[in-house]
Amino acid sequence: MGYSAARVMRAAARGGNRLGIGVTEREQKLPCGMVVGGGPAGLMAAEVMAAGGMSVTVLDRMPSLGRKFLLAGRGGLNLTHSEPLERFLPRYAGAGSGAPAHLVAAVAALPPEAVRAWAEALGQPTFVGSSGRVFPRSFKTSPLLRAWLARLREAGVRFERRAEWLGWDAAGAPKFGRQETAATDAAFERPDALVLALGGASWPRLGSDGGWVPLFQAAGIAVTPLQAANCGVLIVWTPHISERFAGTPLKRIALTCGNVRVTGEAMVTLSGLEGGAIYALGPAIRQSLSHGAALLHLDLRPDLSLTELTERLARPRGSASLANHLRKVASLAPVAVALLREAGPPPADAEALAARIKTVPLTVNGLAPIARAISTAGGVAWDAIDDNFMLRARPGTFVAGEMLDWDAPTGGYLLQAAFATGAAAGFGALNWARGHDDHRARAE
Repeated sequence: MGYSAARVMRAAARGGNRLGIGVTEREQKLPCGMVVGGGPAGLMAAEVMAAGGMSVTVLDRMPSLGRKFLLAGRGGLNLTHSEPLERFLPRYAGAGSGAPAHLVAAVAALPPEAVRAWAEALGQPTFVGSSGRVFPRSFKTSPLLRAWLARLREAGVRFERRAEWLGWDAAGAPKFGRQETAATDAAFERPDALVLALGGASWPRLGSDGGWVPLFQAAGIAVTPLQAANCGVLIVWTPHISERFAGTPLKRIALTCGNVRVTGEAMVTLSGLEGGAIYALGPAIRQSLSHGAALLHLDLRPDLSLTELTERLARPRGSASLANHLRKVASLAPVAVALLREAGPPPADAEALAARIKTVPLTVNGLAPIARAISTAGGVAWDAIDDNFMLRARPGTFVAGEMLDWDAPTGGYLLQAAFATGAAAGFGALNWARGHDDHRARAE
């Protein structure tokens, strides 16, 4: 990609707009940049563009900025993850053969340590939790977002709320409008470069509803269908499970789908399962669902081998009920015993019972609604953009964030990719607006 986004962040933090790339005070007119979408990707693009000397306006259709960003930090803002890049980058591989090359390059240019330094410069020092996840010490989104918006305003970035991108006209020029008029607004100056950071389709009430998809498709731009990601799965429970155990956690379990196995925790819901272990299996589950129902295997005691568990279960049961016996010798909670029974009467043989405990079959019939998913998979196909995150079919328009076709588990990887692709698109827009011949040649 040929740039260091971390360098951009340092320049922005110093309050300057000079990155050593040729912007001078003698230029009569600053290149005009527009960013549509006031989430993490869009704001990061705006920061890069403003730090490079562009005049930047951010449009957002909502009354306030960063609404989904604020929701993401409701339980603690997980900015990124502390693991080294050789383990970090494969998290974006999904169910495919590898992480998208564009995304790898963007994260390498703005790695986790650069995001931590960026937060520090905003007065929000970070810490690494016991799981390796990185959080601001305040543990909240609102202080960081307030400081970020203040720094952007100081850099000259303007914000237009209740304003949106409406697609392209017949000549390929972008159209913009204000919600109160519900019509094209000619008052918006046509930008020299446009960054679209419109999000996916999860939590549409916060601003991202996937409404851009038909506009892209009408322009002949390839879009992989949006799907729910990091969401619950649908399982048809017996009334005993749904009525008694909905809301009950499953701790220290393992789940397998196909050849993918993860350990962690989950939660029983009225309609299925959700939680970290389910989210991590998301790509494999979606792939299986594309061929029909998906089969999960639940290991209720992943810390014990089949042999060890069989030896425990072979101990004399006496007059104890099966549930009490399983509680005493296998440390199975009532919810685990109930799930064991969902697959049919538990075997009497110790070895067969141990095998059932370690491979409880669960049939997944679908995913929870996309509107309640943490994120979405699918989006603008990577072949539709160049190395600078510019749309090949619309030179001068760049895309970033969740509207691109990538997927990642929770744990800091989602925000990290939003920041990194926003910086990449912002830098691409900056170069394009300043008329770099090599950039234009590559686009052509």
